[in-house]
Amino acid sequence: MQWKNFRWIAPLILLGGVLVLLTWGNFVFTRANPGGNDFLVHWMGTRMFITEGISPYSDETAIAIQEFAYGRPARPGEHELRVAYPFYSIFVFLPFSLIPDYAFARALWMTLLEAGLIALSFLSVRLTNWRPPSWVLASFFVFSLLWYHGARPLINGNVVILIALGFVGVLLAIRYRADELAGVLMALTTIKPQLLLIFSIYLIFVALVQRRWKFIFWFFGTLALLVLVSMLLLPDWMLQNLREILRYPAYNPPGTLQAALKVWFPVFGGRLGWGITGFLGLLLLVEWRFLGMTEFRRMLWVSCLTLTVSQWIGIQTDPGNFIILLPALVLIFATLSERWRRAGNLISVGIMAILLVSLWLLFLSTVEYGYQPQQSPIMFLPLPGFLLVGFYWIRWWVIHPGSVLNAWHSDQDLILRR
Repeated sequence: MQWKNFRWIAPLILLGGVLVLLTWGNFVFTRANPGGNDFLVHWMGTRMFITEGISPYSDETAIAIQEFAYGRPARPGEHELRVAYPFYSIFVFLPFSLIPDYAFARALWMTLLEAGLIALSFLSVRLTNWRPPSWVLASFFVFSLLWYHGARPLINGNVVILIALGFVGVLLAIRYRADELAGVLMALTTIKPQLLLIFSIYLIFVALVQRRWKFIFWFFGTLALLVLVSMLLLPDWMLQNLREILRYPAYNPPGTLQAALKVWFPVFGGRLGWGITGFLGLLLLVEWRFLGMTEFRRMLWVSCLTLTVSQWIGIQTDPGNFIILLPALVLIFATLSERWRRAGNLISVGIMAILLVSLWLLFLSTVEYGYQPQQSPIMFLPLPGFLLVGFYWIRWWVIHPGSVLNAWHSDQDLILRR
């Protein structure tokens, strides 16, 4: 009996020790490297509301954040560091906002995001049923922590890592027919709503066609609860939040591929952007109709395609959010591994190496330095472009027998219809 208890206690002690050491390392980093503005905005916004009752969307809160970051109010052309998330996002940041030392709060937040990134990598492997050799899997976990789109949100304190984890959780819940859990997780991801907006529309569309009422009930029920509780705390938060959303593009770098194209090609960039939006929108509608309501294996492909297209379709985002595309990348690795075994694994590792080096080189060669290093809009292009090509390279294997996804056991390869 004592031995059985020890088998549980020892790993917990080891895990606790690792987390303490990791947090200490993060604390040393945050003390030596001020920043983490994505976290700072919401830590300060939540703290101002909890301790002083001041709206996180107020000018007073924005100025307090700016003075903390810049030592003064923001000047024209500088990032205004204003809260633009839905009010109920404060429930995520609340435990950290109770810590008065920002460096320590940021260190704990980084620990949470690091754990989230590891969980995202593990669950992405499970979601796609990727079964590579241990050395390939180890290479992938190292890659997921060190590549540009993994390291950037960690350093900036971007909640997108948790949103990406929610995306994978939704798909896993649907795979195992846990529609209630899928609906709750889908609602929770709306703390950063633009990231999964198109994907949520797709899921609602599929749920309506397939009469999966539990998903719809739990999604809208959870979302309504979050909105109503927020209204009890700040009755007009929706109007205040809408004001911040509308002003957000004015003080940010180009937040869409279309805006970036307009900067690069002032004469025709806008029209080119609208053309890309129309083409990608039509592409999604075709794939939703053709593949989006059959087996889970096809739904996974369409879901990853939808998430990737969302980054180029004209909704405000940022290349710093592209960690959300990690599950889509793993889907390509899984298909390569199934089709060509050893050669596929070697190709996957080669892709990791190329992405690891090339994305950092591109960032460092185009970065603009100011209070914080500012990435170039060129970072909008590489990863989504590679994934779109990759998806249509593997599409035939996804929808025909013999692909990695068709190799799943029948109890895992669930159809959407009950």
